[in-house]
This record gives sequence, structure tokens and C-alpha cells, in this order.
Amino acid sequence: MFFKGLWGYLPANILQGIIGFATLMVFTRVLTPEAYGQYALAFGLSSLVYTLVFTWLEAAMARFFIAESRDEAEAPALYGTVYRSFTVVAVVFAVVATIVLLAWPSSGSLKTAIALALMTLIPRSLIRLVQEQRRAEGRVGAASIVDMIQTAGGFGIGVCCALIGVGGASPVVGTGLIAALTLPFVVRQDWGRAVRGRFDGLRAQAYARYGFPLAASLVLTLALYTADRFLIAAFLNEAQAGAYHAGYSLASRILDVLFIWFGAAGTPAMVQALETGGEGALKTAARQQLTTMAFILFPAVGGLVMVAPALGGIVIGEGLRDKALSVTPLISLGALFSGLNTYYFLQAFTLAKKTRLLVVAMAVPAAANIALNLALIPPFGLMGAAWATALSFGIGLVASWLLGLRALRLPIAAGELFLTAASAIFMMAVVSLLPSCGGVVELVAKAGTGGMVYAVLAWILNLNGIRAAAGPRLVQVYHRLRAKVFA
Repeated sequence: MFFKGLWGYLPANILQGIIGFATLMVFTRVLTPEAYGQYALAFGLSSLVYTLVFTWLEAAMARFFIAESRDEAEAPALYGTVYRSFTVVAVVFAVVATIVLLAWPSSGSLKTAIALALMTLIPRSLIRLVQEQRRAEGRVGAASIVDMIQTAGGFGIGVCCALIGVGGASPVVGTGLIAALTLPFVVRQDWGRAVRGRFDGLRAQAYARYGFPLAASLVLTLALYTADRFLIAAFLNEAQAGAYHAGYSLASRILDVLFIWFGAAGTPAMVQALETGGEGALKTAARQQLTTMAFILFPAVGGLVMVAPALGGIVIGEGLRDKALSVTPLISLGALFSGLNTYYFLQAFTLAKKTRLLVVAMAVPAAANIALNLALIPPFGLMGAAWATALSFGIGLVASWLLGLRALRLPIAAGELFLTAASAIFMMAVVSLLPSCGGVVELVAKAGTGGMVYAVLAWILNLNGIRAAAGPRLVQVYHRLRAKVFA
């Protein structure tokens, strides 16, 4: 199921990567540095609210669908409980958000951006419920198509909003509008099941006990991603926050897309392995996923660090470029730690349904992040924030691994990880010897050289069992070419 998901979600994640860079390229040019900073703040705040209010319901759909659909294929109690709970939560959220915004004493473009961002949360959560169900059921194609529509449509609408003067909220408004436009075409089956199902109070309690700690941990995770923007804006200014967000986006965009790709395929596969084969099957699947993630992500981080100046010169607007590029290497390292933590080590708590430990696991790096930012931003500016990010994510990974031993012990594969990291570092050393000429030429030369060096090392060291996986196919290709040449 894991590799089926990897291949099935690959087009959607390639598109996410392309649109991610297009978003950075377009909005850092169309929006002013101040407006881009407002987008960073509005996006961060709305993400925190979204996670706190709605994520527990999405988590319940993702984790409980497989078990409940075994008894009844349409899982009517799950649907009835989740969607009726969602209705109540959405109404309360809309009322509270309206009151808070009306009572907010300040006015201006930042408040407008935040208000528009909050308005998008309900349709975005509804479309996520649909996607989580499709993933849990193994309907890779359906989930992937919905994802691609959201990615491309959200970007297109967001650009239009920016061009007509919506301002810093434009990218977020685009994602909300495309979700609302897509829902009528994909949600009929889900809402039909919800209507036929009934609300079960005991199930709602079980979902809340599982989902609320998970949401709280994700809020802490988002605090790691967003608190530094607010602190930068407070200590420095909104334009500096925008530059930091641009550098953060460049560093994390590729890695986030890759990690989301692995998560979309890996999380349902691990749930399936545990539910059907027990802990033995889970550990086999988990080890395979970790080594595969490292095989792709370690060189991705190294390559990103080496090509960041050339890539940033292409995709980041001139007004934000220099400051953004200064934080890219440290943010890349922090993004690696964060992704491994979120999509592997933290899975021990969700798989074991001990989500309360998630809160403890994420409280450690969240507290460290705020403390480090408060200590490092005033004397070191943006570089202080970058150091705080890398250090706090590293602390979080270690904390999750240690706490995870109390929930569900997942394999580490230390030897394989060491060889993979060493190969990536050697690749970086070789690429560093190439001259820097800037632009597309430098980007292609360094990326191509790094890819070839890593591929050779991977074959020599047989990283992730690449010889067994690729060897027979390469032999077939060789024989076909040989037959054509000498025919």
C-alpha cells in the first residue's frame, strides 16, 4: 500500500512543488514586501485557528475509518458523528470569529487579511474531510485529483485576487474559494452517508479523546512554524517578516511537498499494517518508509542548500531576495528535522492512540523555539530566528523519539541512515567545487552533478536496497538497447 500511494500521489506532489515555487515567484513580485509580510502573518494565524478548531475531526476520519468500515462499509456512525459535530463546531467558530473581529480595536490591511483568511477555513476543512476519507480507504486516484484541483485552482484564483487588489490575503483566499467551488462535485457521497448515519455520543467522545490532543500538538507544531514571524514583526518589522517567510518558503517548499507525499502514502499504510498484521507488520512497513524517506530527503536537503542562491535568484523578488537567502541553509536543516519528526517519529503516538503524549512531545520544541527566538532575534536578527528554528526542530525530534519509546517503538535503521547522510554530505562537497555563475546554468549544473554523484554512491553502497529494486530493470533496458544496436 505504501508504494502504491507513493506512485499514486506523485503527480499531485509534483504539481504542489511547481505551484509552490510559482507562488513564491509570483507573490514576492506582485505583492509589496509589507503585503507579503501580512500574508505570512494572516496565513500563520489562520493555520493555527484551523488546526485548533477543525483538525480533530479530520484526524478521526483518517484514523477510525478503516476499523469502522470493516463492520459496515459506509461507516454510518462515523459519518453521522463527524459531520454533525462539524456542523456545530463550524457555527460556533463563525459566531466567535465574527465577535472577535468586530471587537478588534485596530483596523487596516492586516486585519482585513486575517478576516478574509478566517472566512476560508470552513470550506477548506470540508474538502479535507473528503480527502482524508479517500486516503484512508485507499482511493489514491480520487484523493490525488482533489488535491491537484485545490493546488492549481487555489494558485490561479489567488493570483487573480492579488491583481485586483485583495492584498496580503490573496493566496489564502484562493485556497478557500477553490475549496468552496470543488465541494459540490465531490461531497455528495459523503454528505449522503452523513444524512443516513446517526450521531453517537460515545463515538464523539472517543474521537475527541483521540483528536483534541492531536490538534493541540499540531497547534504547537504550527507555533514552531509561525511564532518567529510574529516575533520578527514585533522586534523588527513586517517587511523583515516577509523576507524571512520568503526564505522559509524557498527552503521548506520542496521538503514539505516531499514529506506530505510520504505522509499521504505512509500514514494510511502504517495504519493498515497495524490493523491487519499487528506490530510485526507495522515495524516492517515503518522501517521501509524511514529508509525510503532518508534515501530521497537527505540528498534533497543537501542539494537545496547548494543550489539555493541560484534558485532564489530565479524565484524570489529582488526586494526580498538577499535577506531570504541568508536563512535558507539553516531553515532547510530545520525542515528536515521537522519532517522526520512529524511524518515518522510522531506516528508512534497516533498509531498507539496515545495522542496525549503528542502534546508533551511538541511542547518541548515549541517552548524551546519561543525562548530561542526571544534570545536570538534582538542581537542577530533574521539569522537568530533561523538558528532558533533549526535548534528547536532538532530538540523536538530527540524528544519525540525518547517519548515514543513509551508508546510504540518504531525502528531507527541507524546504519542505513548514517550511510545515506554521509553520501549526501559527500555530494555537497563535490558540488561546492563547481563555479557559481548564477541563473539557470548554475542551477542545472549543480543539480545535475549532485544527482549523478549521489546516484553513483547509492549504487556502490546499495542504499535502500537500490540494486535489488533497480538492477533487474536496468539489465532489461541494457539488453533491449544492445539488441537494437546490434540488430
